[in-house]
Amino acid sequence: MKNFLLAGVFLGVTTFGALAQTATPPATTDGDTPAVATPDTTNPTAPVAGSNSFTEQQAKDRINEAGYTEITGLKLDETGVWRATAMKDGKSVQVALDYQGNIVAN
Repeated sequence: MKNFLLAGVFLGVTTFGALAQTATPPATTDGDTPAVATPDTTNPTAPVAGSNSFTEQQAKDRINEAGYTEITGLKLDETGVWRATAMKDGKSVQVALDYQGNIVAN
């Protein structure tokens, strides 16, 4: 009986460790997060101010790869965010690209 109970406790502890490794990190409410790890992830507080290392051509290419066309007026603002006017789905929008690679349109 003791061995059965001990085996059950051991199994429960090892299962808990496996679940803990697959949990997603909590969402943040500020822009002090590290660079986005995957291209399909966007920081919910984007665009995030910070030192931007994208060149103008890299910024234009990333915005274009996100489905925007006719990118004009691309400029790096004082907060480190690339801003431009672009077309998407037949509409003209203001688009921003931050140092984390987040693309936000409005």
